[in-house]
Parts: sequence; C-alpha cells; structure tokens
Amino acid sequence: MIGNLIDIVGRDHVLLDADLRAGYEADWTGRFRGSTIAVVRPGSLDEVAGLIDLCRCEGIAIVAQGGNTGLVGGGVPLAGELVVSLRRLVTIDPVDVAARQVTVGAGATVGDVRAAAAAAGLAYAIDFAARDAATIGGTIATNAGGINLLRYGGTREQVIGVQAVLGTGAVVGGLQGLVKDNTGYHFASLLCGSEGTLGIVTAARLRLVARHEHRVAALIGFRTVGDAVAAVADLRSALDSLEAAEIMLRAGVQLVCDAVGLTPAFAQHPPVFLLIEVADHHDPIDEISSVVGGLSGVVDVAVASEPLRRAALWRYREDHTSAINTLGPPHKLDVTVPIDRIEEFIATVPGLVATVAPQARTWLFGHIGDGNIHVNISGLAEDDDAADEAVLIHVASLAGSISAEHGIGAAKTRWLHLTRSSGEIAAMRAIKHALDPDGILNPHVLLPESLPDSSSERFGNQKMV
Repeated sequence: MIGNLIDIVGRDHVLLDADLRAGYEADWTGRFRGSTIAVVRPGSLDEVAGLIDLCRCEGIAIVAQGGNTGLVGGGVPLAGELVVSLRRLVTIDPVDVAARQVTVGAGATVGDVRAAAAAAGLAYAIDFAARDAATIGGTIATNAGGINLLRYGGTREQVIGVQAVLGTGAVVGGLQGLVKDNTGYHFASLLCGSEGTLGIVTAARLRLVARHEHRVAALIGFRTVGDAVAAVADLRSALDSLEAAEIMLRAGVQLVCDAVGLTPAFAQHPPVFLLIEVADHHDPIDEISSVVGGLSGVVDVAVASEPLRRAALWRYREDHTSAINTLGPPHKLDVTVPIDRIEEFIATVPGLVATVAPQARTWLFGHIGDGNIHVNISGLAEDDDAADEAVLIHVASLAGSISAEHGIGAAKTRWLHLTRSSGEIAAMRAIKHALDPDGILNPHVLLPESLPDSSSERFGNQKMV
C-alpha cells in the first residue's frame, strides 16, 4: 500500500515518520486525536483521483484535510483513516476583474485569497480569525460563515463552481465561472457543507465583491443582551454597509484581557459588548455616530477607522478562542437560534450547564446578527458529553440548529436528529451511498451510525422528545 501511494504522489509526499504525522493527527483544540499509517500530499487533480481509486480497491478510508483548523473532529483520522492533505494545491489564478471571480486550489488559505483579491482591487467576502491557516477546501467542506456573513452570506454563496473527485473516482464540477447555469444539480452547493463525505474538492471558482476603502469599527458597551439585539436590528435598518456584528460578554472580554495582556477598552467593563464594522466607498463615521447616538442601553463607545486601531478592537473578539484554550481544551458548540431567542438563550445556558457540570465555566460570544452563538465550556473531561447534550437539546427546543458553521464532524453526529428529521437523514445517506458507494470518504463524520427512532423527531418541527 505504501509503495502504491509513493508511486502516485512521490516519496517526498508520503509522510510516515510519527513526528511528521503528529500535526495531522490532532485537531486545533487538542480534544480530538487519532492516528494514521501515512499522510499523503497530492499535488494535482489526477493524483487525488489516483488516490481515491487505490483506496477503493484496497478498502482504505480517507480523511481529507486542509489547514486542520476544524473544531469538531471532522478532519482528523479518529478511526485510523489515511490522511490526504491538500496543502500542496495552493494555486491562485489571476483575478478575473471583469467577472469578479478567481479560481483557486483547495489548499490556498482564506488569507492568501483575500490578499490576491485585494491586490486586484476587490475582496473575498469570507473572513474569520483562522484566515491565515484555514484553506478554501476546508471552508467549502464545512460551509464556513465567519464575520461577514451578515452582508454577503456564507461560503456556499461565494462558490460559483468546484472541481472535485467523488468517492466513485469520477471528476465532477466546472470552473468556467458561469453565474447562470440551470443544467440540473448544482455540485458546488451539494459539496459545500458535506464535510468531505461525498468527494474531495481540489479547486474552486469563487465570487469576489467590491473592495471598500473606508472601514470603521465600533465597540459598544450595553447594559443588557436585549439592548444589543435591538441595536443590531436598528443598525441593519440604517446601515446597508454593515458587515459584522459580534457579541461578547463581560467575563469573556476580561478573560481575553488577562490571557493576552490587552488593556480594557473602557474604564469599566459593561455587561455586554457589541463589535460592529461598517465598510463603504465613503467615510461612514458620521452615519455610524448618528445611529449609535440613538440606541438604547449604551454604556460606552470606542470608534476606530485607522487600520491598527480597528485591529486592536477586533482582538477583543478574535482572541476569545485562544484565551479560552488557556484553560484547557474546551467543548465547543457552534449553534444558531432565532434572533428573538438570543437573549433567552444567553441568559439560560450558563445555568443549564451548571446543573449537569457544576465545575464547568461557560463562555458565550459570536455572530449576533445571524443568531450564531459560540458556546465554549471549559473544565470538562474530553469524553464528558452531558453538558453538550443539555445545551444542544435546549437549542433544538428553541427551533435552532446544532451547527452553524463548524459542521457536525465526529463531535455531534449523535445529536443530528435534533435538527434533522429521520427522512432528511435517510436522504443524506442515500446521496452519500450514490456518490461514495464504498463508504471510504470520511465515513465517521456527519451521519449517525443508525437512524433515530421515530419518537426523536426534531424540535424545529414542534415534535418534542
């Protein structure tokens, strides 16, 4: 088997040494770890197809991996799978300015694509803290959202076309960049969010957006979460140029300041922080000031238009993850609830966790404009899922989703039935079997081992367990 792998990708790109494999065998959180016989690094579409054909013949399962920034165990070899790393597929073609598109390899990072777009006077809409490590292939696999979803949508909205190898070994998709093509099923949309269970994406044609020269960030302190939720509604109504709206709580901001040595933005930490960013072709600072001046419950405000100062404000939000990790590997739950349930959700989750894990601490932050709240729980054993289950059941009871942008991975397969019906899970399995008949592509993520009982229908359909 090793000899055949070497024949396909070359000796230098089959990693066998334990020290070389180690970085591919654990996820970013350190909570999910596995082992693999080898890490294989293909450098072309043909090599990816060759690997899939070989693994089909040998009955070897595959986990495709990009930057390995996943948070739900979806990209590491938890069951001994062969790791196929796509980090060599880093080509970024010249930007097609007229079409506002660019074709990139699956291993190109989000940060590099954003830089290429900026050099051409445009922008790539997807952005988040892991931009310099996360790859385009990985963001497609999870349908990543990020901080700008409020204005531009998630990854699925940015992918015009893909090139991919299915589990059958067939090459599908196209990179022509046609924005109107109604010839049947849209493979780009199907593969986006499939978590590597249907095919391995090798390249993508991405939509680019206008680049706005004027950017203003504002950190606003509020008395209550309800005030912040109402403020976002007002800001969205008044500012079409609103790109991001992030919520943080006093405890989380204090942890960030303590962990990474930041000076507090305000003399006293308010209970709730809202970080917004507005981008336009003209300076929007007067418009922002006018809207913020009319908001209720405001305690304090810090505004920045100069890049370094904006970056400093963003650190209070983007350093949450690293600060929480200083307390040990957290349980990370990436959920969505309806906008009108955010205040209730944030108020009840810490107490809910405390009832099943009194020693745990709950940290809440996230993308308030689209209802995506990141629930991080520290102080739990890695295999203690009681708090996870309590939170996810609560999310489903509020007609929410147990995954907003990180994916289901291996971490949440057992709870997929909370927000997907048995009919939907069966349909997804049928698609999986059609496109990966031998079940070699990431077989232990996303889909549960068995269908849920009919009594376990999703809360979102008002069918209660």
